[in-house]
Amino acid sequence: MNTFNKILFLFALTIFSFNISWGQSEINLLLRPSDSLNIARRNAVVVAESAFYVAGMIQMNKPLTSDHFNAKFHFVSDNVSCLQMDKANHIFVSYQIGNLFSNALQWSGVSKKNQLIYGAGMGFVFLNSIELADGFSKKGASYGDVIANSIGTSLFVSQELLWKEQRIIPKWSCGTSGFVCANPEKTKSQLMGTLDKETIWLSVNLHSFFKASKIPKWMNLAIGYGTEGVDYRPRILGTKQVKFHQYYFSFDADLTKIDTKSHFLKTVFSVVNVVKIPAPTFEINEKGDSKIYFFYF
Repeated sequence: MNTFNKILFLFALTIFSFNISWGQSEINLLLRPSDSLNIARRNAVVVAESAFYVAGMIQMNKPLTSDHFNAKFHFVSDNVSCLQMDKANHIFVSYQIGNLFSNALQWSGVSKKNQLIYGAGMGFVFLNSIELADGFSKKGASYGDVIANSIGTSLFVSQELLWKEQRIIPKWSCGTSGFVCANPEKTKSQLMGTLDKETIWLSVNLHSFFKASKIPKWMNLAIGYGTEGVDYRPRILGTKQVKFHQYYFSFDADLTKIDTKSHFLKTVFSVVNVVKIPAPTFEINEKGDSKIYFFYF
């Protein structure tokens, strides 16, 4: 089970536990955003952010020894590796971390300005702290990763400033593959795992751009990006794989646009919304091949 699936499983388990021990009304009361600054909630969010940052830095930079930081700070260019799939991952993760902690601060009643500064900026700070540590190692910091982190954070912040809502959401999906990453260090950049069939999507909410239309508020169109055979070694020795880009066009749903008065369901929808829902999909790749999937995940 990869890191992303573990996070989803633990969240679902936590929600299930709350649901058993508490009534629905108590859960809704807990999850309802505060109308004004709630000091206790804000402090809890700050502690959670700090713990996330420290734990993440330790996990992503194992082992933290003097041998790790044995080089003068330097940048490296790895923009051609993995056909930029790792950069797409950085955009997705930076956006989603910012979205998560911005929503957490909203729940505690923090002002919109501080939500964007201390919440949305968390993804940028966290991921670039990893790059800073890598810069003092033999691996080196990737300026492409820094740019991708900036794009992810900017995508969230700019939409809040421009529209006061998220109309374009990076999402993630993953199938199965017979190939695993040949470069163990890339597992740090590819935060969602090392599967070759990973897809990063930009999911666009149609109703947000056409407010007067009768398009369902939750209906999205999604454009996906994936790769095949990128810097991966086959599990069966001697097997070769051609590297190429893949582009996908599909339907999706913005679960946060579903009308409900239940703050419990709103929370669940917000978490699950990071995943692109399976739907009919059209694929085209740079080899000129095209496919139609009845359901693609």
